[in-house]
Amino acid sequence: MASRDTSSAGAMAPVLVAGAILLLVVHGLGRFIYTPLLPYLVADGQLTAAGGAAVATWNYLGYLVGAMFAIRWHRVDQIRRLLPLALGVHVLTTLLMTQTDRLGLISAIRMLNGIANGVVFVQVPALILEWLVLHRRAHRSGLVYLGVGLGLLLSSALVAGSADRLQGAARWWPAALLSVPLAWWGVARLIRLELPHPAGRDGTPVTTPLLDRASVPLFLSYAGAGLGYILPMTFLPLLARQTLPAGHWLLDGTWLIVALCTLPAPWLWNRLGAGLGDLPALRLNFLVQLLGVLAAVLWSGPPGLVLCAVLVGGTFLGTVLLTQRIGRALHPHQGPRLSAAMVALYGFTQMAGPWLTKQWLEAGGTLAAAFGIGVAALAFGLAFAFWVPRQPVA
Repeated sequence: MASRDTSSAGAMAPVLVAGAILLLVVHGLGRFIYTPLLPYLVADGQLTAAGGAAVATWNYLGYLVGAMFAIRWHRVDQIRRLLPLALGVHVLTTLLMTQTDRLGLISAIRMLNGIANGVVFVQVPALILEWLVLHRRAHRSGLVYLGVGLGLLLSSALVAGSADRLQGAARWWPAALLSVPLAWWGVARLIRLELPHPAGRDGTPVTTPLLDRASVPLFLSYAGAGLGYILPMTFLPLLARQTLPAGHWLLDGTWLIVALCTLPAPWLWNRLGAGLGDLPALRLNFLVQLLGVLAAVLWSGPPGLVLCAVLVGGTFLGTVLLTQRIGRALHPHQGPRLSAAMVALYGFTQMAGPWLTKQWLEAGGTLAAAFGIGVAALAFGLAFAFWVPRQPVA
């Protein structure tokens, strides 16, 4: 059986690799490839900046719905059924993006893609974390998020490499074609994992309230993180295009910097969490990320863009992995359900970010000033991180 031979480090590698690949697929080739694509789609005339923000909002609404599905269907047997379905939806919707230039249809497709993304982004790390806890390797859980960094790097390369050969809807073809084999291999590996559902003496699942004095500050802190990071992660390349001259290397370079800094971030924040404790590391993470978004507000030229790309790219995955581990320590009997609830809240605030940006732009505001929303949100999240009680990580 798959769970019988997994206590060695060598046997853990395929599980972590499979999880990383699935996050690469849904986040790198599904969600965040839209960020470097957006300036080209605007230049092609397929979208306007406000229309692009609207499409992003629908995608993030889908992400919220997907996380809500994951709250409802959080048991291991349910994950085995829902995870392949969600990946199938991702592949199908990415293929459909290659076939239309209609804004309404694009928004609907991106919403469905967001639903799949939300399900996968909750269920894959939660499933692997429970499996690692069973084998006393929870400290390695953050390594699965290396797939997000690799996905960002790959998305940057795919967009830049095909920029001169593709146009409009056809720009989605590289992501669509690559998603198929990667999704199939990753899900085939993970659905074989066996995990017992936590149960009490009478055999019924053990549950505790999701919201209590310990977890509410963590939920609120995570909400601030979701709104704070999503603005640069959606609009940083577009901000570069609006503020820099044609041909400047940062027009494509900002997203490449984000991707390169995201790549080592899970390892870095894993180490900092082990050395400082997950909660002190989370507070440091918020502070660094806040400074990154603030840099884009204060210096919209190259220095601010580079600082924002480096500091946000190097921190946002740390926020996710540290918060997930802290949350599981607070409620160890319902890790996947709590993870889904947190991602749902995260998804709601991410949805609010592009919507608020759209309202700001339509009212005559600048994109650089809109990043101030992210600064305020991260300050909010940092404040509530100091209200979370210290807990040992299981």
